[in-house]
Amino acid sequence: MRSLAPQYRLLLRAAFVVAIASVMGLNMPTQQDAVAQTNEDAYRQLSLFGDVFERVRGEYVEEKTDKELIEAAINGMLTSLDPHSSYLPDDNFEKMQVQTKGRFGGLGIEVTMDKGFVKVVSPIDDTPAAAAGLQPEDFIIAVDGDTILGMTLSEAVERLRGPIGSEVKISVQRGQAEPFDVTIIRDEIKIRSVRHEIYEDVGYIRLTTFSEQTTPGLMNAVDEIISEKGEDLAGFIIDLRNNPGGLLTEAISVADAFLEEGEIVSTRGREDGQTSHAYARPGDITRGMPVVVLINSGSASASEIVAGALKDHKRAILLGTRSFGKGSVQTIIPMPGHGAIRLTTARYYTPSGVSIQAKGISPDIEVELARIEKIDGAYREEDLRGALDSSSDEAEGEDGATDEPQDITKIDFQLARAIDLLQGLRIFGTLDTK
Repeated sequence: MRSLAPQYRLLLRAAFVVAIASVMGLNMPTQQDAVAQTNEDAYRQLSLFGDVFERVRGEYVEEKTDKELIEAAINGMLTSLDPHSSYLPDDNFEKMQVQTKGRFGGLGIEVTMDKGFVKVVSPIDDTPAAAAGLQPEDFIIAVDGDTILGMTLSEAVERLRGPIGSEVKISVQRGQAEPFDVTIIRDEIKIRSVRHEIYEDVGYIRLTTFSEQTTPGLMNAVDEIISEKGEDLAGFIIDLRNNPGGLLTEAISVADAFLEEGEIVSTRGREDGQTSHAYARPGDITRGMPVVVLINSGSASASEIVAGALKDHKRAILLGTRSFGKGSVQTIIPMPGHGAIRLTTARYYTPSGVSIQAKGISPDIEVELARIEKIDGAYREEDLRGALDSSSDEAEGEDGATDEPQDITKIDFQLARAIDLLQGLRIFGTLDTK
């Protein structure tokens, strides 16, 4: 059995005492008795940590390096706080920095830890995870046959990552159904954070994440849609479904793009003075046109900031289902030479002062996810025996049949409802009510 030399034990304890003293200001002779008692308790707990460290280092069945033990202790402290606080070693910190720039490797899912397992917040569009059919609120319970239970979120994510082109088999629990396995080929994830198209007279813009590319992509999409449709445009749909969030600065920038004035979001920390507010600047890129925002349970964090701001200012109609409810702020604090820590430091609040945390954003119009399918057996006048032939001048194809309408079976129900809503608003606006 190995044990630490007395001088090593003293050095270890001294290091922790000096560290905590520098934070708590133990060198200040004017502290009150209550503070002194708190500091004494901190000394006692640090002494306990030193004793446990020595025991594990000297007597654990397998040899562990000091670095492994210290990192495990730090990560354990952080992950015990909430699902989003964690320790980021050097390599993880570098990968996170690459991800915020819109390019990284992996499966393409935003995850959190819930009930000891990895929970899918949402798959990212055009990634291996989305192609494999992973859905928001799926639980990943095993990776390559090894259970996730007992791992930290960082450890589980590392198991999901691997060389590009390699396979990983994950076990998925969806609702109350039996778990099933999915084999996914890892790939480099190139996030296209903004995509757009036009449905009839409605501009559709999909935001998949909030990276440094999002605001410029949104501006370009709006300009192209307006240039193409001009006065024929009925409005815009901003699709935030399954958008797991991203950069706070981008969320503020996107919301600001639609607002002329007012608060966008506020963050409140532990102390009264730790409050900040973000406000909109004049200028609406849509020129005041109607906007519908689509949200669902996969809309989280930055997506909820945008949705909450536009809802509170009555700038957009929210349609879909309640959002995820991640209303906490994580600050990345670099630890020079030792990676960084991700620490929850504040909560988000909408302009009306409502916390997003564990509540989410409720839509103005609740519409569950569904698909539109044509019902066989529907009859109209032209189907009746002996009905008069149409004498209209409608264009016909070579076989005498009129052109088929757009195949709406490929458009999900929430999107179809949003299109109907904008077209209805436009029609109502043109009615002569005199």
